[in-house]
Amino acid sequence: MQIIINIIRDNAAGFFAGALTTMQVALMGTIFGSILGLLIGVVKTIPAKKTDFIVKRFFLKITNALLSAYIEIFRGTPMIIQAVVIYYGSAEWFGIHMTSFFAGIFVVSINTGAYMSEIVRGGINSIDKGQFEAAHAVGMSHSRTMFCIILPQAIRNILPATSNEFVINIKDTAVLNVISLSELFFKTKGIYGKNFYYYQTALIACAIYFVLTFTTTRILRFVEKKLKGSESYTVLGSKAKRLEDMGGK
Repeated sequence: MQIIINIIRDNAAGFFAGALTTMQVALMGTIFGSILGLLIGVVKTIPAKKTDFIVKRFFLKITNALLSAYIEIFRGTPMIIQAVVIYYGSAEWFGIHMTSFFAGIFVVSINTGAYMSEIVRGGINSIDKGQFEAAHAVGMSHSRTMFCIILPQAIRNILPATSNEFVINIKDTAVLNVISLSELFFKTKGIYGKNFYYYQTALIACAIYFVLTFTTTRILRFVEKKLKGSESYTVLGSKAKRLEDMGGK
């Protein structure tokens, strides 16, 4: 126990810096990835009608094929391989030399985007088809229907999955040590490389990861509960609403 206390005392700054970088990359990667996934999920739901111009139908078909390829590639390969290919490949092929911090956020973002796009698509498909038909019946376009009616409900439905994706990203940032990102695991390796207390140092890192994920989970559940709102709603202008305004008379 004294060894663990000494390790914490001597390396508190290093552990803190690593944990801070881990949270920054995970948070920013989840935000950007969720936005990317939202856009892709919406695009993949655009219907290709037979009455549309052939150019539009061809463009939608090509776009959906490219997006499907992106989703399958990034869902079907490990993030650690993606990080190596993107970080070192971009420098070798295109002469783009990214910092490890920027590369880490970029990798987490596009990886999260692939998963979130399917989550968003599932959330959109969970909304009753009658709402699409009713919106189109009153003359609303597909984009207006999506952003005004469908997405607000879909986003609410996918909040638990989005929160889970954030927690996963906190843990998965550990693979980014392969591109020398100074996140928590990278700092941990440096610390036990100096003191040779492998088990004790790793145990401290394990505890820090647990604190980060546990705290994040509780905060996100609180936010989900607040966004969920009341279990019952009263339609404005309805008889129930008028009775409520009259004090139940």
